[in-house]
Amino acid sequence: MMRVARRALLASIAASIVAPAVLRRAAADAPVALKLHHSFSAVSGAHERFLVPWARKVEGDSQGRIRVDIFPSMQLGGSPAHLYDQVRDGMTDLAWLLPSNTPGRFARIEVFELPFVPSRRALVNSRALQDYATANLTDEFADVHPICFTCRDHGIVHANRAIKTIADLKGLRLHVPNRLARETVHALGAEGVSIPSAQLPMAIAGHVIDGCLDPWDLVPSLRLDNLLKEHTDFAESSLSTATFVLAMNKATYGRLPGELKTVIDANSGQAAAGVAGTMWDVEARAVADLVGGRDPITVLAAQDIASWRKATEPVIGSWLKEMRARKIDGAELIAAANTLMAKYADEPEPAPPKPARPEPAEPVASAQPPQAKADVPELPKADSPVASPVVKPAPKSVPKSAPPKELDIPL
Repeated sequence: MMRVARRALLASIAASIVAPAVLRRAAADAPVALKLHHSFSAVSGAHERFLVPWARKVEGDSQGRIRVDIFPSMQLGGSPAHLYDQVRDGMTDLAWLLPSNTPGRFARIEVFELPFVPSRRALVNSRALQDYATANLTDEFADVHPICFTCRDHGIVHANRAIKTIADLKGLRLHVPNRLARETVHALGAEGVSIPSAQLPMAIAGHVIDGCLDPWDLVPSLRLDNLLKEHTDFAESSLSTATFVLAMNKATYGRLPGELKTVIDANSGQAAAGVAGTMWDVEARAVADLVGGRDPITVLAAQDIASWRKATEPVIGSWLKEMRARKIDGAELIAAANTLMAKYADEPEPAPPKPARPEPAEPVASAQPPQAKADVPELPKADSPVASPVVKPAPKSVPKSAPPKELDIPL
């Protein structure tokens, strides 16, 4: 009896010694779960063709040691203007955000939103902005760990009358994506209006606005081509664009083991910025081809916009004055941006989207024809397959801080 009790006691002691080691091993084997929060919908190009492939690539490169759970449409609460503070404060590990949602806070990045400063191509702007950020935005985004910087497709004037000269814009009320775009259309004789993008169809139908200065990718998601039948594009430079940042919480990055930091680093910088810029360009080309098959598109060449450039010079002058007041050399920043855009000007144009393959006919009365999607090159696939990033349902908790004034909610 004593021998049995002694064996039981020894087994209990051994189990108590082994259990913590087993728990430690299990904790070490568990993947690092990262939350990625953004304001776009789960069917948007940014979500489906950039953020999800980026997350899947990180998971694969880490051999499943990192898991990225994606929360689109502000599912973690707050507004798009909260995203920078959410990732800074650790409410989310990653965020895809627009600096222009908090106007004046990120002054140096606004160079790429000035009229006729950026290229018309998102890939050129994105690569240039990534290099520009390395040289000029370290202090401005010091509270987070930036993954990449990118520019959206350039702004197109969508209206119900042909816009070929500045005079054609006079008196129009146009939706704009940011404060500099508002100042730009004002300088051209129109009125810039900031409303949530989701409300654009209702605002157009109700004659609250007469059109918008927005990128091509916004057109199909809101069916703007059903409401606005005239479109004015620019052959070279861009009248307007918007900058984005994929940012990571600094403490989250700092806690990663060295080999997982290497995975994040390998999917940061130009590697990610190039994929994002290509995604915007391919989507823009696909939408422009679709819309151009039905509606007239006016494309203004360089010689056609000399008066436009002259009219918008006060916008740049006003911005330079703001920068001087903040002891920032704005002219030097514009020169740096121009140099970098020239560096990447010869980036290859994206391949045209492949036509959708016809689906085999099925005897189902309610079957709908498949929707064609732009063929955007994904990030290279990892050797080890892993599950796709999870899109989580919205939790019940909502940030307690009062939201700042919203300018726009992109889809």
